[in-house]
Formats: sequence, C-alpha cells, structure tokens
Amino acid sequence: MKLVVHVDGGARGNPGPAAAAAVLSDATGTVVDEATETLGETTNNVAEYRGLLLGLARARALGATEVEVVNDAELIAKQVNGEYKVKHPAMRALHEEALRALGAFDAWTVRTVPRARNADADALVNQALDAAR
Repeated sequence: MKLVVHVDGGARGNPGPAAAAAVLSDATGTVVDEATETLGETTNNVAEYRGLLLGLARARALGATEVEVVNDAELIAKQVNGEYKVKHPAMRALHEEALRALGAFDAWTVRTVPRARNADADALVNQALDAAR
C-alpha cells in the first residue's frame, strides 16, 4: 500500500519552540491520518527532520509498503536523496535515522514543494505550537 506523506517542522525562533507534523493520504487523496509532536526548543532543521520521522513512523504503523514524502524543506530532501552532504554533527544522527526508516519501505521518494502546496502539514505545525504556549 502506498501513502503520500506530507511532513513539516518548524521553530519559532531558531532555535525556539518547535513542532513537527505529518498528514498521510491514500492514492485517492483521502487523508487517513494526521499527527503532531511538540519538540521543546530546537532548530528549524531538526524540526523538519522530526516531521519526516513522525510521518514515516505513522506510515509504517498504517501498514504502508511505499511512501511518497512531500515537504517544503529543500535541505532535508536533498540530504536524504544524497544530493547534499550532512555537515552538521547534530544533524547526522537524524539523517541516519531517516535513512533507516526509509529503508524499511519497499519503495520511497522524498520531494519538495512550495510551502503553499504543503499547507495542511504547515497548519498542523502552527496549531501544535499555538497549543503548547
């Protein structure tokens, strides 16, 4: 079963209060799951990776064998796809965890879209941050 996994993460300030979110939909575009996670104080890039990891965990829990990950963080997508090196030591562990999680699927893709095309996941991040105040 293939799921489309829209993920996002954000920090208010960098670092600052942060959250991650995922919106999962099936092949017809029907949303089958949503999840958020507050992260305490961290950077935007860490929050973006945590959004990716949250979405992948939810997809596995739903029984997905294939995922199409959609996000608005070009850095994360290019690192995961091997186009950019991961230079920051704190990011290496998250990058490795993401690759392990992706490797559990039979097939996967990670791509970026403009923020407006990732609006549902972005809105969930902001809701989680507003609720944590």
